[in-house]
Amino acid sequence: MKNSLLLILLLITNLLCLPAFSQTDSQATNDSTLLGLPGDNLDLYAVLDLFQKSKTIEDFEKSLNEEKSGINNLDLNLDKKVDFIKVVTKQKDKDFTFILQVDVTEKETQDVAVILVSKDKNDIVTMQIVGDKDLYGKDYVIEPKPTTPAVTPNPGYSGTDPVTVAVPASTSVVVVQSAPIVQYVYSPVYVPYYPPYYYSYYPPYYAAFTVMAVGIYHHNNYYHHGGYYGGYGNTVVIHNNNNYNNYNNSRNSSNTVNHNNANGNYKGNRGSASTRPSNGTSASTRPATGASNSTKPSAGTSAATRPSSGTSTLAKPSNGASTRPSSGASASPSTRQSSSNANSRPSSSSNSYNGGGRSGSSYSGGGRSSGGYSGGGGRGGGGRR
Repeated sequence: MKNSLLLILLLITNLLCLPAFSQTDSQATNDSTLLGLPGDNLDLYAVLDLFQKSKTIEDFEKSLNEEKSGINNLDLNLDKKVDFIKVVTKQKDKDFTFILQVDVTEKETQDVAVILVSKDKNDIVTMQIVGDKDLYGKDYVIEPKPTTPAVTPNPGYSGTDPVTVAVPASTSVVVVQSAPIVQYVYSPVYVPYYPPYYYSYYPPYYAAFTVMAVGIYHHNNYYHHGGYYGGYGNTVVIHNNNNYNNYNNSRNSSNTVNHNNANGNYKGNRGSASTRPSNGTSASTRPATGASNSTKPSAGTSAATRPSSGTSTLAKPSNGASTRPSSGASASPSTRQSSSNANSRPSSSSNSYNGGGRSGSSYSGGGRSSGGYSGGGGRGGGGRR
């Protein structure tokens, strides 16, 4: 009796908690700051905040890729695991370029974002992060907000504590000299960092963890946005165009990422892939475009109950060989075939094979399938291994 009451109590508690979690996730998912692009799984506001607080580039790279930091949720190769992001450093005089990269495959690298740290002739340091156009769209720029609030002295003030220094109400350059990472890279002890990692070879601290729903991820990191401004449609511009243009001349772009973008495959990251397949693909109950399942095959094909042109079966003999010949019909209802009968029309292939074409079930080749697959290069409505 006691066990039954305990189970009922636990069930009621779970049911009461569900609406709260659902509302939180829904609100975060519908937030206007979401881009609808792969970059939704790596909040650059949070990245830049972490970068400023890191003492070294190695510390920044490590914290960025640790699950406990909750910042990296990027999955460009769609294996349901968070990708490792390495940080490549380039330096020219007083200008630094820190490139965030993912090795999508053994031969393909995709730039995720670039952090620009520059010092002008007056030794004023500026910092910006620019999202890669493949992941964030064009001209997605974020930079720190001024730490000192804008104030303007009141000439009519008669009190005992007047404002002695006027702070401009607006500024296009944010000074970041006090950030630990800035003090480090401009110090005499700084040595440029070059990550030794590559595809399938990562540091001991990195353990691939499962991608979370983008709504929950964005909700967890939204508080970082308060200290920065940027994005699209604002006054943020690149402070050092020469530095940024030099980076663009050697920018890395992955064909796999471009293919997934073009086919809408990254939209599956916004929810459960098993219930909401990527755009252009299909779930197990709905075959991919141009393919067929076991109950509705493609037209113009044949199976054992519908012989190819110029052949015959026992139910449909050759012309003149049967006591009841008929054009296109058979003697038995069980083998009678109609061009409009979807229930008995076969697929364009057998249910399972090892070729590279299409199938309504599963296969081990490189084409399309409405189920899962274990081959390479194809698209499917299920998961990928």
